[in-house]
Amino acid sequence: MTKKIVDKHCKPCEGGVDPLGSNQVETLMDALHEDWCVGDDGRTISRRFEFPAYSRTLGFVNAVAWIAITEGHHPDITFSYGYCEVLYTTHAIGGLSDNDFICAAKVDRLAAETSAE
Repeated sequence: MTKKIVDKHCKPCEGGVDPLGSNQVETLMDALHEDWCVGDDGRTISRRFEFPAYSRTLGFVNAVAWIAITEGHHPDITFSYGYCEVLYTTHAIGGLSDNDFICAAKVDRLAAETSAE
């Protein structure tokens, strides 16, 4: 039985490997919430989250930051009152890696748990 992507952990990436190809990206996108989008250049994935209050947004941003610290893989996070956008790419390779999808899946799980409150 293969491990679900959300249960995997990031592996350090210092470059020297190719970014994922479009077929690999398409397959991995199926494991994520449908709101994730691949950037026009195919090198990023992003998702926007909306919240009813700034305090909820900030709490979510901090939880995403904790995922980043724990996994050693850091997204670009943009937020303001009522929304947060999370964008992943693997800078060392100039494109997408498994790490981006692992972290995105963990953010999906966080969002599902947060909305259940």
